[in-house]
Amino acid sequence: MPLAIVTPIHPSRTRLRLCASITALATSAVLLLSGCADAEPSADAGSDHSLVSEHDLDGLNARDIIKRLDTTKVADRSPELIASIEPEQLVLTDDQNNQTTLPMPKDEFYVSIAPYRGQTHECYFHSLTTCRGELANTDVDVTVIEATSGKTILDQTLTTYDNGFVGIWLPRGIDATLTVSAEGRTAKKAISTRPDDPTCLTGLQLA
Repeated sequence: MPLAIVTPIHPSRTRLRLCASITALATSAVLLLSGCADAEPSADAGSDHSLVSEHDLDGLNARDIIKRLDTTKVADRSPELIASIEPEQLVLTDDQNNQTTLPMPKDEFYVSIAPYRGQTHECYFHSLTTCRGELANTDVDVTVIEATSGKTILDQTLTTYDNGFVGIWLPRGIDATLTVSAEGRTAKKAISTRPDDPTCLTGLQLA
């Protein structure tokens, strides 16, 4: 039975939205979809830049890490790392609650999209390591049209990653209409790319 979509409440800037808890991560390999849950670091969580080295991410900026982790096969993803995309920072947290952050590009906003037919989950900040969408490795036509000017920002056929998501980089500070089509069905949604906006879009039901 399709899951109900719940409109998320905009979080405070310090609140992390992670797409699964550590417990759920241990079993996610056998699940079709992993729902996005809220998680907050404990009070003693600090910045630990050794996380970058431990997970073979040395020398990579936020954009590079996002590309590597989002496109990694689900079976190859580390169960010891959670990477959450917020509008202005990429937050890396390990299973010991060590944490480090990397700044996002100043002029670009990352949006991860999971179109679906029958099943989805609530999500606000995309987790590169734990979020799962329904349509993995599927060709989708993605169009983004800027609301004010009517300019087409993106019009491209993309392929969802092994996690069922596809990521796009958009200019910051815009309002736009996102249209996604796959398998003869289409979904449309108004989006924006400001500091409090979501980086994870899971409400695009193809019809």
